[in-house]
Amino acid sequence: MLALGFDIGGTKCAVITAQVNGDNIKIIKKEKCPTDRSISPIEMIDRLINIADGILPSKPDAIGISCGGPLDSKRGVIMSPPNLPGWDNVEIVKQIEEHYSVKPKLQNDANACAMAEWKFGAGKGCDNVVFLTFGTGLGAGLILDGRLYSGTNDNAGELGHIRLDRFGPVGYGKAGSFEGFCSGGGIAQLGYTKALEKVQSGEYPLYFQKGMTAEDISARSVAEAADKGDETAIEVYRICGEYLGRGLSVVIDILNPQVIVIGSIFARSHHLLWKSAEEIIKQETLPLSAGCCQVVPAMLGESIGDYAAIATALE
Repeated sequence: MLALGFDIGGTKCAVITAQVNGDNIKIIKKEKCPTDRSISPIEMIDRLINIADGILPSKPDAIGISCGGPLDSKRGVIMSPPNLPGWDNVEIVKQIEEHYSVKPKLQNDANACAMAEWKFGAGKGCDNVVFLTFGTGLGAGLILDGRLYSGTNDNAGELGHIRLDRFGPVGYGKAGSFEGFCSGGGIAQLGYTKALEKVQSGEYPLYFQKGMTAEDISARSVAEAADKGDETAIEVYRICGEYLGRGLSVVIDILNPQVIVIGSIFARSHHLLWKSAEEIIKQETLPLSAGCCQVVPAMLGESIGDYAAIATALE
């Protein structure tokens, strides 16, 4: 089977072709381009179709589109994603189908990544898989009883919106949310607050200098300081890990998954997060549920967007 994938993001897009034979997948070609906001969504999609025409060896058998939500996967419509201003009620499936006479499948990026890790990565061979993005934000995709679960209107898996504490870093417009504690932006906020506490005591963490704002701090800079032994940075990741454990405990007790696959920051900073997360999971979850669930880093790494678009095509 020849599969064609479109990975649409706020700053860049990619077009991917792949040969699929059962459980085996081989990426044939990939072309990237910036997401041009000076043109209309219809023109941008036409540009992606032209790129696809240039790398396809023949007519595709299946087409997948991965894009940030909100969207309507059943109608094939992108509905005003925050990272794509002006993409309001864009009938992307209809436009691509008219060109190829093959109806594409459309999924939000978290669901698409969940399917990718389930079919080709760390969740392969399991029937119940939860995938967490843990990057700029915290999104999730759910594979339940061997199929994607997207909910009534494609809003299942918005785990980042769960409030874990009354106060804390802000994510999803909610202080103390799962995304607030467990995202790149949340770690930066927490790092800034902890740095200010140290500065008022006359100390400067390795990742912080006089005059810095929260925008000058990143999850990566805090992690690098932690790896050098900075106590404040280590404490930031310990707190993040603790709240990761709280959020995962809710997921484990409610969904009883075989595996929770976590990408991006967790994959890079597992050594800084997991000890405190694991301790909380042992305290909070039902032993039978926790005992059958593994929590693992994503396997597909920087290529997950490519595999996500192809996995959507095969849905």
